[in-house]
Amino acid sequence: MEPWFKPIADHALLVCFSDTHSAESHAMVVALDRAIAETPPFGMIETVPALVNLLVSFDVNVTDHDSVEYHLRALLKDVHPGEIEGQVRRLQVCYESPFAPDLQAVANAAGLSHEAVIAAHLAGQYDVLMYGFSLGYAYLSGIPEEIRIPRKPTPVRDVPAGSVIIAGPQCLVTTLTMPTGWSIIGRSPTRILTGDPERPFLFDVGDRVTFERIDLATFESAQKEADHD
Repeated sequence: MEPWFKPIADHALLVCFSDTHSAESHAMVVALDRAIAETPPFGMIETVPALVNLLVSFDVNVTDHDSVEYHLRALLKDVHPGEIEGQVRRLQVCYESPFAPDLQAVANAAGLSHEAVIAAHLAGQYDVLMYGFSLGYAYLSGIPEEIRIPRKPTPVRDVPAGSVIIAGPQCLVTTLTMPTGWSIIGRSPTRILTGDPERPFLFDVGDRVTFERIDLATFESAQKEADHD
């Protein structure tokens, strides 16, 4: 897959692999991001991987677009996305009524029981596609077809951190209290914001996430333990 390069202002370069999201294009994004982590171009500040492209920002005092592009093109000669495997991260989730205000609506829309919706969600294969607009907001692909429902027409305010939300083919675990138009089907006590400045989030783009069902008592115990860490 041949990429194209777009200068962004004077301080960044965007590497584009496609105009539309696909497993192949995203695999190239992840593979290049990992290659850059091992052999960064001189003057690089950070990379930001997304669905079909990768932003590379750099220090304009020591390098420029052409130099960074030359380095990236050299890396791409040895990038093999099929060889890249991320870590598997496990997140606990409680689907009981205090934490799942939209479970009934999802069940109604899908024509399924509560337990069937939960079983479908647990069966999904979730890959970390990108981080979004808010701190630690990792967009996960992999919602099974039978529970893919559109987002709500009107967002709900003050959705608690840790809420497990779904919309269309994607899932997300919130990290802050904020509004959302996605369906809230559970809550996770698993800490995504690690507090470690060297590794601030639990997972990287390209990792895989699995969900483990827990009951209310286990959630409360895990939440207390996380709060005291």
